[in-house]
Amino acid sequence: MTDQTPPRRTPASRSQQRKQMLLRLDPAVHDALARWASDELRSANAQIEFLLRRALAEAGRLPGAARPIPRRGRPPHQPPDRPPEEPEAPPGTGAQDAP
Repeated sequence: MTDQTPPRRTPASRSQQRKQMLLRLDPAVHDALARWASDELRSANAQIEFLLRRALAEAGRLPGAARPIPRRGRPPHQPPDRPPEEPEAPPGTGAQDAP
């Protein structure tokens, strides 16, 4: 009988994964956090990470290797590569029509 173990992860792939942790909160604190997150259109988890990163940055402890928080949702609107064409003027309104 062969033992089928999953392939080992390399250190690079392990460091790119997001870490999970259990967090116990007072219910009133959780409710306040959830309301705050909702006001800023974030999940409670994203709000906790945002606040932790801000606190680490203010304390000068945010590692330089920390990647930015990935943006979720719809990507922002980007204008087309070329400027929009100007609409054609109706006949009789341009300088070309002058006698």
